[in-house]
Amino acid sequence: MPPERHNELGQVVGFPLPDWRPPPLPPHEVIEGRWAKLEPLDAEKHTASIYRGVRVDSEGRNWTYSPAGPFSTSAGFSAWLQSISAGEVPMYFAIVSRSFGEALGYASYFDADPPNGVIEIGGIHFTEPLKRTVAATEAMYLMLGTVFDLGYRRCERRCDALNGPSRAAAERLGFSFEGIFRQHWVYNGRNRDTAWYSMIDSEWATNRTSFEEWLDPANFDARGVQRTRLRCSMRKTSSSA
Repeated sequence: MPPERHNELGQVVGFPLPDWRPPPLPPHEVIEGRWAKLEPLDAEKHTASIYRGVRVDSEGRNWTYSPAGPFSTSAGFSAWLQSISAGEVPMYFAIVSRSFGEALGYASYFDADPPNGVIEIGGIHFTEPLKRTVAATEAMYLMLGTVFDLGYRRCERRCDALNGPSRAAAERLGFSFEGIFRQHWVYNGRNRDTAWYSMIDSEWATNRTSFEEWLDPANFDARGVQRTRLRCSMRKTSSSA
C-alpha cells in the first residue's frame, strides 16, 4: 500500500499528479499486429466477411448478452454495422485475422474520458471462427497498448454479470474485478447487473510483457497450439457488491 498523504487540514488525500496532461482520443486508423489487424469499421467493406462468421452461430448464442441481434439477413446486419460505425465515439474497429485474410469481428473504444485518463474497451463481438485464436487475443493487446501508450491511466471493461465467458476473458487479459452495479441496465426486456473490470497504467507495464511473451511465435507449436498460457497479473479485490 502507498503511504498516506495528508493535506494541510490533516485529511487523507490521493497522490498528486503534478505533470498530468489529458491524453488525446485514440486515432481511428489502422493498427497493425503480427496475427491481427484493426481497421476502422466500414459496413460496406466488412459486412460480408463478418456476417459469414456470424452465420456460423446458427442458434444466435453470441447475441444473448448484446442489446442487438441476432440478425437473419446480411442487409439487417449491414445496417447495424453502419449505425454503430457512425460518429467519433464509440470508435469501432473491425478485427482482421491475418490467417483467414478477412474481418471476423469488431470491438470499440467506449466512454472515452480524456480529462480523467479513462476509456473503455467494449462493444466486442468475436464470431465463432475468431474465438480462441491468437488474432483475437492480439486484437485486445493492440487496443490496450494504444490507449496506455497515449497516456490513459485506466482502461475499463464492463459486461453482463451473468455473462461467464466475457468475465473469464476479462480476467485472462489481466483486468481486475471491481464489483457489480445492480440493476444497472434494462435491455432485451430484462434486467442487467453489470460486472466492472479495469486495468491501470502501472499494471499494463507488467501485462504488456506477458502479452508479448505469449504472442511470440515461439510460444506456438507447428499446429498453432500454445506452449504456455497467457498469464497477466490481476490486482486481487474483495469487491462483491
